[in-house]
Amino acid sequence: MSFDDVDFEGRTAFITGTSRGIGKAIALDLADRGANVVSTGKTVDGREDLPGTIVETTEEIRERGGDSIWCQLDVRDDDSVQTAIDETVDAFGGIDFVVNNAGAIHIAGFEDTPPKRFDLLMDVNARGAYATTHAALPHLRESDRAHVVTFSPPMPARPAPGKVAYALSKYGMTFIAQSLAGELAADDIGVNALWPVTAIESEATRHFGMGTPEDWRTPQIMCDAVAELFSRDPTDCTGNAFYDEELLADAGVDDFSPYAVVEGSDPGPMSARLFDPDYER
Repeated sequence: MSFDDVDFEGRTAFITGTSRGIGKAIALDLADRGANVVSTGKTVDGREDLPGTIVETTEEIRERGGDSIWCQLDVRDDDSVQTAIDETVDAFGGIDFVVNNAGAIHIAGFEDTPPKRFDLLMDVNARGAYATTHAALPHLRESDRAHVVTFSPPMPARPAPGKVAYALSKYGMTFIAQSLAGELAADDIGVNALWPVTAIESEATRHFGMGTPEDWRTPQIMCDAVAELFSRDPTDCTGNAFYDEELLADAGVDDFSPYAVVEGSDPGPMSARLFDPDYER
């Protein structure tokens, strides 16, 4: 199964958190498929300890022949979100796709998660996705192929001891997506959640010690999953909480080995089990 023929020519994608990692990979992939891409995030100036900026992502897209602008964005700041949305519409005339990728991670027990850290997780993850989608909504209503995706897992079957604040903030994103799906059905806007079964190679997986390269897949699996999701009719595909494997298998993918970071390795479902310890493929 190849996704090379998926074309989003003339569509505009607003993506949060594109300095590096999955967000950057999806920005490049959607641009390669013809979409206008809005690269957003807090990092404008480079840092020695953390590679990548939203400016560099836009420049790379343009070097590859794509169309992109960058907008400095803090999803915790409503004025910042609205300004970025307004600049997007000024540049490209509308918005078709919103990718709520920006996220904060803190996997720790209750005693090691002070209320300020809880607030940060909720503000960036759940509230950030809410605020971004809310600001984009008037323009999504004008699209004939509108999709919103949050990168968050299926809702839990049981509590998440040891990571309650992080889990709640990510489940909140999924709850928002599935609730909005019903509320916005009359507007023909597809709203879904998407989560990787395995850990994806990124600065985050390295920084937080989430296994070794043998445990990781490349961001391309999420790129292909997003391409598949956005190619579906939003009136038929909405209100779901997909795992990437589930979505791609339904699209005809039966061999996931090309996504492995280390050739020949078989990454386990680390990311799925972070939220569902009983998850089985």
